[in-house]
Amino acid sequence: MTGIEAMLYYLLWMTLVLFMYVGHRIPLVLMGKKPADHWTRGKPTDDAGFFVRASHAHANCVENFALFAAVVLAALALGKSEVVDGLAAYVVYARVAQTLCHLIGTSLVLVLMRATFFIIQVLLVAYMAIQLL
Repeated sequence: MTGIEAMLYYLLWMTLVLFMYVGHRIPLVLMGKKPADHWTRGKPTDDAGFFVRASHAHANCVENFALFAAVVLAALALGKSEVVDGLAAYVVYARVAQTLCHLIGTSLVLVLMRATFFIIQVLLVAYMAIQLL
């Protein structure tokens, strides 16, 4: 998998996670059961835990995507795509694993697994960035 392909898979994963919670909200708004601003940041929510976790997991994806995309695009711009091509897929795998742990629950074991997958992503992106210098 190339770095660009990995970036696209990451983007598709983020989109799927987005629809996990937005897909629940849209019908509630369209049927008049909830106002459109019901989920404004800072307001308490009555969503089921899964939908809250999906929203937070999506935010985590978005936060880290810019770092990953920056490294992949920098490699492309520098003509050094081979630096990221071998490792980019593992960033995506770790992202998917982190998200799945987030969606499953909030037990200590799952939180520790989530943290481990996050650290793997950060280390891989940092390693790729250093290799590009």
